[in-house]
Amino acid sequence: MTARLLCYILVMAGVTYLVRMLPLMVFRRKIKSRFAQSFLYYVPYAVLGAMTIPAVFYATGHTISAAVGLAAAFVLAFFGRSLIVVALTASGAAFIAELFIV
Repeated sequence: MTARLLCYILVMAGVTYLVRMLPLMVFRRKIKSRFAQSFLYYVPYAVLGAMTIPAVFYATGHTISAAVGLAAAFVLAFFGRSLIVVALTASGAAFIAELFIV
């Protein structure tokens, strides 16, 4: 059991190291391609969206209340409200929607 756990930890450490070190080894020089720069600029936003949006729909008891909270967040964010206002309003909207869904 202990040897297996140690093996798992070593494999995870190796994978984590490779994921962090490989881009540094591959991209030693400045990237001159405008397409590659544009692509790499949007990668963090795409990854954040891919991780966050599914979690939003599993955070409540019903998909409808999650959609109401998400819609409230989108509207407020579109109009440039602060992050705390967006988060509190979206949470409140989802909570109120959850109360009315039976």
